[in-house]
Amino acid sequence: MTSTETSTDTGSNAETSTVDRERADLLESLAKHRFFLRFTVRDLTDAQAAEHTVPASELCLGGLIKHVAEAERGWVDFILRGPAAKKGLDGFDPQSWTSQFQLLPGETLAGVLAEYEQVARATEKVVTELPDLNADHPLPVAPWFEPGARWSARRVLLHIIAETAQHAGHADILRESIDGAKSMG
Repeated sequence: MTSTETSTDTGSNAETSTVDRERADLLESLAKHRFFLRFTVRDLTDAQAAEHTVPASELCLGGLIKHVAEAERGWVDFILRGPAAKKGLDGFDPQSWTSQFQLLPGETLAGVLAEYEQVARATEKVVTELPDLNADHPLPVAPWFEPGARWSARRVLLHIIAETAQHAGHADILRESIDGAKSMG
C-alpha cells in the first residue's frame, strides 16, 4: 500500500495505513518548507548567495542552506545511531560551526543546493524505511537539551521541520534585503 492509499480494513492493515499516512504527512510538510527555503535563492548568483545583507549577522543565503542541510543530515544520523551521532559539547568547534552559515571560497550555490537535495533524498529514504517512528534515543548532554531527555524519530522529524521552516523565514528576510524579492506576497 502506498502512502496515498487508504485502507478500509481493520487490524494491522489499518495500522500500517495510518503509519504510512503519518510518514507521508511528515515528509510533505518538510518538502513544503524545503521548497520555500530553496525558492528564496532563485535566480541568484554565487556572489549574491554569499552576501551578508544584515549588518548584525554573519548569515548569508548560501550558508543558511548549507547549515539546514548539515543540521538535517546530523539529526537523521541521530535517528539511526543515537547520541553517538551528536557531539553535544564534546568536540565543539566554533570556527566550524560559524562556517556552516557562510558560503566559503570555492563553494557555489548550485553545489550547496545539490548537497541539500542529496540530504533530502536520504531523509526520505530513512523516514519511509524506518521500522518505528517511536524508536528513541537519549539526547547528548548540552545546555540546550533538557537533562535526561529522549527524542523519538518522530520528535526529531518534527524538529527538522520546525528548523527548516524557521530558517526559510530567515532566508526570506535575507533575500528581500538583496533585491526586494519575497518568497510569498
